[in-house]
Amino acid sequence: MRYLASPAQLRASLLRWSLFTVPTVLGLGFLSSLVSNAGPENPWFAELSKPSLYPPPATFGIVWSVLYVVIGFALAMVASARGAPSRGSAMAVFIIQMVLNLAWSPVFFAFHQMAVAFGIILAMIVLTLVMVPLFWRVRPVAGALLLPYLAWLCFAAMLNYQFLALNPGADGAPGSGAVVRVKI
Repeated sequence: MRYLASPAQLRASLLRWSLFTVPTVLGLGFLSSLVSNAGPENPWFAELSKPSLYPPPATFGIVWSVLYVVIGFALAMVASARGAPSRGSAMAVFIIQMVLNLAWSPVFFAFHQMAVAFGIILAMIVLTLVMVPLFWRVRPVAGALLLPYLAWLCFAAMLNYQFLALNPGADGAPGSGAVVRVKI
Protein backbone atom coordinates (compact mmCIF):
# COMPACT_ATOMS: atom_id res chain seq x y z
CA MET A 1 0.00 0.00 0.00
CA ARG A 2 1.32 3.47 -0.88
CA TYR A 3 0.86 6.54 1.26
CA LEU A 4 0.94 10.06 -0.06
CA ALA A 5 2.87 12.65 1.87
CA SER A 6 1.30 15.98 2.66
CA PRO A 7 2.91 19.18 1.35
CA ALA A 8 4.11 19.92 4.88
CA GLN A 9 5.77 16.51 5.11
CA LEU A 10 7.46 17.05 1.74
CA ARG A 11 8.78 20.46 2.84
CA ALA A 12 10.04 18.95 6.10
CA SER A 13 11.83 16.20 4.18
CA LEU A 14 13.47 18.76 1.89
CA LEU A 15 14.51 20.82 4.89
CA ARG A 16 16.03 17.79 6.66
CA TRP A 17 17.94 16.76 3.55
CA SER A 18 19.11 20.35 2.98
CA LEU A 19 20.43 20.56 6.52
CA PHE A 20 22.59 17.55 5.68
CA THR A 21 23.56 17.99 2.02
CA VAL A 22 24.30 21.73 1.89
CA PRO A 23 26.85 21.79 4.76
CA THR A 24 28.32 18.47 3.60
CA VAL A 25 28.93 19.60 0.02
CA LEU A 26 30.19 23.02 1.17
CA GLY A 27 32.43 21.47 3.82
CA LEU A 28 33.91 18.89 1.46
CA GLY A 29 34.67 21.61 -1.08
CA PHE A 30 36.35 23.72 1.59
CA LEU A 31 38.33 20.73 2.86
CA SER A 32 39.53 19.85 -0.66
CA SER A 33 40.73 23.42 -1.15
CA LEU A 34 42.39 23.53 2.26
CA VAL A 35 44.19 20.20 1.87
CA SER A 36 45.53 21.13 -1.56
CA ASN A 37 46.68 24.64 -0.60
CA ALA A 38 44.60 25.98 -3.48
CA GLY A 39 44.88 29.58 -4.51
CA PRO A 40 47.32 32.43 -4.86
CA GLU A 41 49.16 31.61 -1.63
CA ASN A 42 50.42 28.37 -3.17
CA PRO A 43 54.09 29.04 -4.09
CA TRP A 44 53.95 26.85 -7.21
CA PHE A 45 50.75 28.52 -8.41
CA ALA A 46 52.08 32.02 -7.66
CA GLU A 47 54.94 31.41 -10.12
CA LEU A 48 52.64 30.43 -13.01
CA SER A 49 51.85 32.79 -15.87
CA LYS A 50 48.18 33.69 -15.54
CA PRO A 51 45.74 33.69 -18.48
CA SER A 52 44.21 37.03 -19.45
CA LEU A 53 40.76 35.74 -18.40
CA TYR A 54 41.96 34.84 -14.90
CA PRO A 55 39.64 36.71 -12.49
CA PRO A 56 40.69 38.18 -9.13
CA PRO A 57 41.56 35.32 -6.75
CA ALA A 58 38.74 36.17 -4.32
CA THR A 59 36.26 35.35 -7.08
CA PHE A 60 36.98 31.64 -6.79
CA GLY A 61 36.16 31.38 -3.10
CA ILE A 62 32.95 33.33 -3.52
CA VAL A 63 31.76 31.51 -6.63
CA TRP A 64 32.62 28.03 -5.38
CA SER A 65 30.93 28.69 -2.03
CA VAL A 66 27.72 29.82 -3.73
CA LEU A 67 27.87 26.92 -6.19
CA TYR A 68 28.42 24.34 -3.45
CA VAL A 69 25.38 25.68 -1.55
CA VAL A 70 23.25 25.54 -4.71
CA ILE A 71 24.55 22.07 -5.63
CA GLY A 72 23.85 20.85 -2.09
CA PHE A 73 20.30 22.19 -2.27
CA ALA A 74 19.73 20.58 -5.69
CA LEU A 75 20.95 17.29 -4.23
CA ALA A 76 18.55 17.71 -1.29
CA MET A 77 15.67 18.19 -3.73
CA VAL A 78 16.56 14.93 -5.47
CA ALA A 79 17.27 13.03 -2.25
CA SER A 80 13.95 14.07 -0.73
CA ALA A 81 12.02 12.83 -3.78
CA ARG A 82 11.56 9.26 -2.54
CA GLY A 83 10.14 6.96 -5.17
CA ALA A 84 10.91 9.32 -8.06
CA PRO A 85 12.15 7.66 -11.24
CA SER A 86 15.86 8.31 -11.91
CA ARG A 87 16.47 9.34 -8.28
CA GLY A 88 18.99 6.56 -7.65
CA SER A 89 20.89 7.07 -10.89
CA ALA A 90 20.88 10.86 -10.40
CA MET A 91 22.42 10.47 -6.95
CA ALA A 92 24.96 7.90 -8.20
CA VAL A 93 26.14 10.22 -10.99
CA PHE A 94 26.26 13.07 -8.47
CA ILE A 95 28.53 11.09 -6.15
CA ILE A 96 30.94 10.14 -8.95
CA GLN A 97 31.00 13.71 -10.23
CA MET A 98 31.53 15.08 -6.71
CA VAL A 99 34.48 12.74 -6.10
CA LEU A 100 36.08 14.10 -9.28
CA ASN A 101 35.24 17.65 -8.19
CA LEU A 102 36.97 17.12 -4.85
CA ALA A 103 39.97 15.50 -6.55
CA TRP A 104 40.59 18.38 -8.95
CA SER A 105 42.13 20.84 -6.45
CA PRO A 106 44.69 18.42 -5.00
CA VAL A 107 45.64 17.18 -8.48
CA PHE A 108 46.12 20.73 -9.80
CA PHE A 109 47.46 22.61 -6.77
CA ALA A 110 49.17 19.95 -4.64
CA PHE A 111 50.44 17.51 -7.29
CA HIS A 112 50.93 20.16 -10.03
CA GLN A 113 49.38 17.86 -12.63
CA MET A 114 47.64 20.40 -14.88
CA ALA A 115 47.05 17.94 -17.75
CA VAL A 116 45.52 15.34 -15.42
CA ALA A 117 43.42 18.08 -13.79
CA PHE A 118 42.22 19.12 -17.25
CA GLY A 119 41.13 15.53 -17.93
CA ILE A 120 39.32 15.47 -14.58
CA ILE A 121 37.44 18.68 -15.29
CA LEU A 122 36.42 17.43 -18.74
CA ALA A 123 35.05 14.28 -17.08
CA MET A 124 33.21 16.50 -14.58
CA ILE A 125 31.61 18.42 -17.46
CA VAL A 126 30.48 15.18 -19.14
CA LEU A 127 29.07 13.83 -15.87
CA THR A 128 27.31 17.13 -15.16
CA LEU A 129 25.80 17.02 -18.66
CA VAL A 130 24.43 13.60 -17.69
CA MET A 131 23.42 14.75 -14.21
CA VAL A 132 21.37 17.80 -15.30
CA PRO A 133 18.69 15.80 -17.15
CA LEU A 134 18.67 13.13 -14.44
CA PHE A 135 18.07 15.78 -11.77
CA TRP A 136 15.55 17.47 -14.08
CA ARG A 137 13.49 14.26 -14.32
CA VAL A 138 13.30 14.06 -10.54
CA ARG A 139 12.74 17.78 -9.92
CA PRO A 140 13.00 20.28 -12.81
CA VAL A 141 14.21 23.02 -10.46
CA ALA A 142 17.02 20.75 -9.22
CA GLY A 143 18.21 20.27 -12.81
CA ALA A 144 18.01 24.00 -13.49
CA LEU A 145 20.04 24.74 -10.34
CA LEU A 146 22.95 22.78 -11.84
CA LEU A 147 23.20 24.98 -14.95
CA PRO A 148 25.34 27.72 -13.32
CA TYR A 149 27.64 24.97 -12.06
CA LEU A 150 27.95 23.57 -15.59
CA ALA A 151 28.74 27.04 -16.94
CA TRP A 152 31.40 27.58 -14.25
CA LEU A 153 32.94 24.17 -14.97
CA CYS A 154 33.28 25.14 -18.64
CA PHE A 155 34.95 28.41 -17.64
CA ALA A 156 37.24 26.58 -15.19
CA ALA A 157 38.16 24.04 -17.89
CA MET A 158 39.09 26.87 -20.22
CA LEU A 159 41.28 28.41 -17.50
CA ASN A 160 42.87 25.03 -16.76
CA TYR A 161 43.69 24.61 -20.47
CA GLN A 162 45.14 28.13 -20.67
CA PHE A 163 47.31 27.56 -17.58
CA LEU A 164 48.61 24.40 -19.21
CA ALA A 165 49.28 26.17 -22.52
CA LEU A 166 51.03 29.13 -20.86
CA ASN A 167 53.08 26.97 -18.46
CA PRO A 168 53.99 23.70 -20.20
CA GLY A 169 57.14 23.27 -18.12
CA ALA A 170 55.19 23.57 -14.86
CA ASP A 171 52.95 20.56 -15.56
CA GLY A 172 54.05 17.91 -13.10
CA ALA A 173 56.88 20.10 -11.85
CA PRO A 174 57.89 19.73 -8.23
CA GLY A 175 56.96 22.58 -5.91
CA SER A 176 59.28 25.31 -4.80
CA GLY A 177 60.13 23.42 -1.63
CA ALA A 178 58.39 26.06 0.45
CA VAL A 179 56.59 24.98 3.55
CA VAL A 180 52.83 24.84 3.12
CA ARG A 181 50.99 27.03 5.59
CA VAL A 182 47.49 26.18 6.69
CA LYS A 183 45.35 28.93 8.20
CA ILE A 184 42.86 27.92 10.83
